[in-house]
Amino acid sequence: MTYTMMQACRELGMTYQTLKFYCNQGLVPNVKRDKNNRRVFDERDVEWLRGLGCLKRCGLSIEEMREYLDMCLEGESSIPARKAFLAEKREKLVERLAEVQASIDYIDRKQGFYDNVLAGRTEYYGNLLPKDGE
Repeated sequence: MTYTMMQACRELGMTYQTLKFYCNQGLVPNVKRDKNNRRVFDERDVEWLRGLGCLKRCGLSIEEMREYLDMCLEGESSIPARKAFLAEKREKLVERLAEVQASIDYIDRKQGFYDNVLAGRTEYYGNLLPKDGE
């Protein structure tokens, strides 16, 4: 199956501008064109683009995506380098995940405190308000 730019965008949940940008940045190798010189994509292109979207969500810059693409284009010999590259990115994601979890835990504690105050189980206090007699 082949996809037009718009069909690929719908399939990927990607904006037309983003797809065009990726193509113009050289992040989609071997882009094919139809008889009217419009870009068309096959299933392999769509899967590659799906991966690019994931890499973007992982926080990779365009330059890092290019670096990864270059390794991929080297073929099987670059698998150890790709594994190391992705392992480093994974480690950073795990760190970010821990930060997000700590934020969620804080919000859950605050919500629990507020629930207890509203239910009359805990007396309200605030760190920003002066204590009685101050």
